[in-house]
Amino acid sequence: MKLPIFYDKDANLSLLNGKTLAVIGYGSQGHAHAQNLKDSGMKVVVGLRKDSKSWADAEKAGLKVMTTAEAAAAGDIIMILAPDQSQGDIYRNDIAPNLKPGNVLAFGHGFNIVYKQIVPPADVDVIMIAPKGPGHLVRRVFTEGSGVPCLIAIHQNASGKAQDIALAWAQGIGGTKTGVILTNFKDETETDLFGEQAVLCGGISELIRAGFETLVEAGYPPEIAYFECLHETKLIVDLIFEGGINKMNWSVSETAEYGGLLRGPEVIGKESRAAMKNVLAEVQNGKFANRWLLDNKVGQAHFNGMRQESENHPIEKIGAELRKMFTFIKK
Repeated sequence: MKLPIFYDKDANLSLLNGKTLAVIGYGSQGHAHAQNLKDSGMKVVVGLRKDSKSWADAEKAGLKVMTTAEAAAAGDIIMILAPDQSQGDIYRNDIAPNLKPGNVLAFGHGFNIVYKQIVPPADVDVIMIAPKGPGHLVRRVFTEGSGVPCLIAIHQNASGKAQDIALAWAQGIGGTKTGVILTNFKDETETDLFGEQAVLCGGISELIRAGFETLVEAGYPPEIAYFECLHETKLIVDLIFEGGINKMNWSVSETAEYGGLLRGPEVIGKESRAAMKNVLAEVQNGKFANRWLLDNKVGQAHFNGMRQESENHPIEKIGAELRKMFTFIKK
């Protein structure tokens, strides 16, 4: 089934006129949503902890900043863009006591709704507007007159206008300039988590490290291994981004294309595909979410250990030295 795609002509930004848009959090996505909506002529307030380091940054951007509870009380539409692991407590402590019938509760990712860390009352709309790009990109391309494609989803439609409001918000941050796809909370959350773990953040990183280790253990210089397994990854990904895998195959040498087609299925073979299915299963059944939430309850002990191990990997050490010669990166 082909998913519906919406553009500027399908959205009505004026639906947000006269409403107070409360953006909870001012991190990667929070700063982009708040600033883009402000520049679109909307009344925006930002909700933060009193001791938040972002308070001054938001004020410097010309935004009105309140405590999270104050922003929730002031907001007609409350967009929660705090970290996934913090949203449940923020909702219970600051947002739920200030929700009013007719409010709209919005999310940039469906994690807390899908895994029932937040269970909103029936008399509010619950929507999602999820840009498919990091916040700094959402902000930058907006200032350039364009936008990042977005996903929208509707979990509760108490008003009967939830989808229209989601589209208006997407238009306010620039998404309808390039396209907004209608999905649901479950599909967005599960595909997002799977993609991060199996491909984008987990799979690619581990593939790069494994290739680097294989070459170094075989006696090749780490500098050469770095270039072959990490540095050139960007060149290949850029080609794939521009025109798909076929564009990449067309652009590289026939030797590279033949070798890739021959060996790729051996490296990412049955075991890798079985592991991907297990990753997806643990996303679907909530096991990953439980592990992540439990780790946060013990100060992210497991997370910090894995992070330190990654930071200390030899590919990071040699990379830090080699990148000093890449003057084009600074540009």
